[in-house]
Amino acid sequence: MLTRWDPFVGGTLNRLHNEMNQLFDRFGMASENGRAPEFAFPPVNVWEDNENVYAEAELPGMKQDELEIYVSEGNQLTLRGERKPCEQQKGVWHRQERGFGKFGRVITLPAVIDANNVEARFEQGVLFLTLPKSPAAKPRKITVKGE
Repeated sequence: MLTRWDPFVGGTLNRLHNEMNQLFDRFGMASENGRAPEFAFPPVNVWEDNENVYAEAELPGMKQDELEIYVSEGNQLTLRGERKPCEQQKGVWHRQERGFGKFGRVITLPAVIDANNVEARFEQGVLFLTLPKSPAAKPRKITVKGE
C-alpha cells in the first residue's frame, strides 16, 4: 500500500506553527491576544550555555527598586515595572518617542531554571540575569555498559 506524502499532515504543521510563534516572539511581535504590540519593552537578549541561561534587558532611566523580576513555572521569566513620563516644565512637545507607563513581559526560557539561585545585577540601565539551569535540565552523560 502506497501513501502520498503530505507535508501538512501530523507534526509538520504543528512544528511550523511553533517555529512561527518563536520567530514572532524573538522580534517582540507576539502577544497573548494574537495581535502584534507596537513595541516590546524592555528589549531582551537571551542565550544559554551548559550551566546557565543568561538574559539582558535594556531599562534606561529606571532604578533597580522599580523593577519586579520573577521566575515561575520553571521556565517563565517575568519583568515588570513602570517608566515615569518625562516632566516638562514649559515648552511644547515636538516629538515623544520614548514610551512610559506600566510594562510587563513574560519570556519563555529555553530550560527549567533553579529559581533559588538566580543572580541579577543592574548597571547603567541594563539588567543582567544569570539563571542557573535546574539539575534536571542539564545534560547528563549516560555510560553504556558492555557485555
